[in-house]
Amino acid sequence: MPTNKPWDAQLAYRLVYPLRDSALTPNHFTIIRLLVGVLAFIGLATGSYLWSNVGAVCFALSNFLDHTDGEFARLTGKMTKFGHYFDLASDAAANILLFLGIGIGLMHGKLGFYALPMGAAAGIAVAAIFHMRTFIEDRIGKEQARQPHYGGMEAEDVLYLLPLVTILDQLAPFLMLASIGAPLFCLWVLKEYLALKKKLAA
Repeated sequence: MPTNKPWDAQLAYRLVYPLRDSALTPNHFTIIRLLVGVLAFIGLATGSYLWSNVGAVCFALSNFLDHTDGEFARLTGKMTKFGHYFDLASDAAANILLFLGIGIGLMHGKLGFYALPMGAAAGIAVAAIFHMRTFIEDRIGKEQARQPHYGGMEAEDVLYLLPLVTILDQLAPFLMLASIGAPLFCLWVLKEYLALKKKLAA
């Protein structure tokens, strides 16, 4: 196993390695990841302190499980085009549900009704980012399109801190930052996306 992989991908590899000769397919891991993501949405959407913490832990777990399908596919050679797009769609769905769940859960708090459009803005931006990065990866390859990572950590790994955010009861500031940061990052990816489309059209 290449040691330049992020720490969570390395851990996911060790988790699925004993299952390499089983009847499981990568899509089974994708389904589990998506279901845990739905549980995260439900927990966060309740708005209660207890269930928001449960939801945050479910999302962190879902974020980790996202690596299991890819590692299992490469390990067993069970790679399919459908599986690739199913994985990407599940990634987008889990992240959109995260922000929508937070928005719904915070509607009865200080942010009031505005929490929902803030969550929707962050979720839509995330969906657009996934769409554009899928296009970029398909055209130039996943390794070339890979996000910068340092010390085994990637930018998206900051979401593993979500349980800390809920424990400290800081979901409102988190959503406010996400509703600004996600659209801004979307614009940055859009610039890369449009530059590549222009290059391919030339």
